[in-house]
Amino acid sequence: MSRYHDELWALVPGDRGPAPRHLLDFVRGLPPARRALDLGSGDGRLGAELAADELTVADVSAAALERARGRLPGAHLVQLEPDAPLPFPDSHFDLVLCANVLEHVHDVQLFLSEVRRVLEPRGTLAVTTPAHGRLTGLDVLARGFERRFDPLSPQLRFLTRRSLSRLLDAMGFEVVSLSRRAGVVLAVARR
Repeated sequence: MSRYHDELWALVPGDRGPAPRHLLDFVRGLPPARRALDLGSGDGRLGAELAADELTVADVSAAALERARGRLPGAHLVQLEPDAPLPFPDSHFDLVLCANVLEHVHDVQLFLSEVRRVLEPRGTLAVTTPAHGRLTGLDVLARGFERRFDPLSPQLRFLTRRSLSRLLDAMGFEVVSLSRRAGVVLAVARR
């Protein structure tokens, strides 16, 4: 499906240890779910922390999903097509986690429209993304764009708290909480 993403996952060590504490705290603080989707799950390190009766992990990388299979033996694994509609029914999940995913998505409007479609009414969307803002801008001014951003990085989008809030609002989500911790924007929204 996505050779590019599989090649990226081949560069990631097999045992990365636990996820950073601020991400673990964020995910563990999400409400329990009947049906949760870890969208862009990678190896499932954060999906493993979701309190869900039924967990689906989905990613474009077969290599990442193979790693998730070992960590989450009871989860339903789904390989996705990049930039395609999600293969899930309408209103199927009451919780969707997108941890460090939005910054890599080509068509963010399609992606968030699909997330909204598969979330049940009043369902929860949890998003994390690297935080950018004034300090990033100052760093670019001081050190130059090339020193701040790797041209081979898979990151396509740079979000701030404000831009993420506006994006979620424009896509029909109600932002419930929005914070920045350890260089990461953490957002919880409702459909």
